[in-house]
Amino acid sequence: MGNDIRFQGLRGELKANEPMALHSSWRAGGPARRFFAPADLEDLSAFLAQLPESEPILFVGLGSNLLVREGGWPGTVVLTYSARRAPRMDEGLVYAEAGVACPKLARFAADQNLGSAEWLTGIPGTVGGALAMNAGCYGGETWDIVERVVTINRRGQLRRRGKDEFEFGYRRCELKADASGDGDEWFASAHFRLPEGDREESREIMKALLTKRRHTQPLQLPNAGSVFRNPEEGRTAARLIQSCGLKRLERNGARISEKHANFIVNPGGVASAADIEWLILHVQQKVEQDQGVRLVPEVKIVGDSR
Repeated sequence: MGNDIRFQGLRGELKANEPMALHSSWRAGGPARRFFAPADLEDLSAFLAQLPESEPILFVGLGSNLLVREGGWPGTVVLTYSARRAPRMDEGLVYAEAGVACPKLARFAADQNLGSAEWLTGIPGTVGGALAMNAGCYGGETWDIVERVVTINRRGQLRRRGKDEFEFGYRRCELKADASGDGDEWFASAHFRLPEGDREESREIMKALLTKRRHTQPLQLPNAGSVFRNPEEGRTAARLIQSCGLKRLERNGARISEKHANFIVNPGGVASAADIEWLILHVQQKVEQDQGVRLVPEVKIVGDSR
């Protein structure tokens, strides 16, 4: 980081050369040249306003859908997640900042006797990441329940945007081409509209979903969730990978899970990001060669090679 910028008035935590393995659910990855964990949105605005326009910025929540190469991130990483962040009610809507963990949002909604958010307990990331990729599972998708959002741009300016300003589909979300904007924007918070529910019923649903996850996914080992998007209805990435005989394939400690073929695990955190990326590329090539399907990664791979 050096002395290239002298930041003023920050209340959050600013670090140099922060290992991203500490902030990735795969427990692998190179360093971020600059790393900032803001105290709140006001603090984040002040920080972004002092960054140069050319600075590469990467927003990270729980790092559950991210692989940073060994060469690290050449610019700034903004960590949105904080265990202190919590949802709240706001004019009949559920409000949550981008750094709120999705399971916490699901539990809060249940406690408010609101339904249709139980599936969020199965999303191992934050609200910001869920918005950015329209995360979903067990029949639910993030943008099904969004009412409106607030974004933040490179200059730290907050902007309220309606749901109708975005295009979204399976594991994707983008601003519409005709939506007025001013460069890069990231999700800062969202309001969710949820129907009336029943607290106890919601708790039972969440309990059943968590039990199903534990039985079908390698949750006890470092992983990043589903590595690839499902290509089409009825043909899951896991089945395609398994049909190619790739379950248990290993590379220096990284392994395709024997429990779920669309998961790559890193027991003990001994594998490098390069080993994990090698498995991802190998699976892509093998499935395309044997099944004629080009799998698209659901995880985001960033940074420089060593």
